[in-house]
Amino acid sequence: MTDPTPTVRDRVLSLPSAELPAYVHDLAALREHAATVRSALPPRVELYYAAKANPEPEILTALAPYVDGYEVSSGGELAHVAKAVPAHPLAFGGPGKTPDEITAALERGVSRFHVESEHELRVLSELARRVVPGERVAVLLRFNLAVADGTLEGSSLAMGGRPTPFGLDPSQAAPVLRALTDGTHPHLELRGVHAHLASGLDAPDLLAVARAIVTWAAELGVPLSEVNVGGGMTVDYAHPERRFDWVAYGEGLARLADEYPDLSLRIEPGRALTAYCGWYATEVLDVKHSHGEEFAVVRGGTHHLRTPATKGHDQPCSVLAVDAWPHPWPRPSADGDRVTLTGQLCTPKDVLARQVHAPGLRAGDRVAFSLAGAYAWNISHHDFLMHPRPGFHFLGVDGR
Repeated sequence: MTDPTPTVRDRVLSLPSAELPAYVHDLAALREHAATVRSALPPRVELYYAAKANPEPEILTALAPYVDGYEVSSGGELAHVAKAVPAHPLAFGGPGKTPDEITAALERGVSRFHVESEHELRVLSELARRVVPGERVAVLLRFNLAVADGTLEGSSLAMGGRPTPFGLDPSQAAPVLRALTDGTHPHLELRGVHAHLASGLDAPDLLAVARAIVTWAAELGVPLSEVNVGGGMTVDYAHPERRFDWVAYGEGLARLADEYPDLSLRIEPGRALTAYCGWYATEVLDVKHSHGEEFAVVRGGTHHLRTPATKGHDQPCSVLAVDAWPHPWPRPSADGDRVTLTGQLCTPKDVLARQVHAPGLRAGDRVAFSLAGAYAWNISHHDFLMHPRPGFHFLGVDGR
């Protein structure tokens, strides 16, 4: 799904210039992809969606039939997701949870707390005693585990396996487990272990990580019922046709689950579920020649779609030619085959894609940047230069 789906293409071409840039999401494509992912996973593997990837209510709702719950990482996400998809299980993760956030999560009946430190465990214990005195709150301890050398080399972003602020150091396992099993924290119930170590891994590497996590957890010597192996499935922006092998991953998880029949496994993909259903659509404003290269300036830029600037990649895109030119002045166009696409910001870092094959690109043509369904608008620096915000279009709401 690098090129726009037909419904997305039609919508992009039908939008007036004044309504660009815009995010266009194909919810039918999202539902189809989510169903494929769910069918590739064994029944004993729970699928939670990491809402940080794209928390738009329409996205959350479209995923609801295919996921077992949602992972949230702040009080804001907690309130937002609970409102968008009420009555769905929530897991509360992330470092630096404040007492107010923990209190709100307890009041909302969050089903799992991913505890990141001994301090957080003590805070949660005391607040659980006050807020839900008649209940035992389910806890998964997040650990920053070391894995075999080379396993995380393909990762685009590592949260574990090295010094990071995420999770408990494995050396703390014994005292923390003891505190959860000897009556020190009577209002907490140890359910298992959580370990999200890296993002951007392919299926074999992610399976190796999952096996390392489950094996380590099983050898802790205390009864556990759940192991959450996180997300991190690769989305390849340089080669978007290379997709994560969900079938192989599901088969590997099935073998792992069979080896540990007393454990339930859970995964938390975000980007790999929603990235392919979204496009950032815009219009070429100008085509410029500079020192032997050509640049096309488009409406919007990396203040709307931050990932190319932060990850240093070229966002995949498709040019949609528009023949009409309604202005009395000449229409700028590219002379060569390669054009670098930039935004409207006053910084040389506002580059969306370099040296795109776009012979004859003209002002007024449309450009649809794909893989924009995750970590796009919601992580961007919206108000820099105070350009207008993009529109949002969700095609196929409620299955239509």
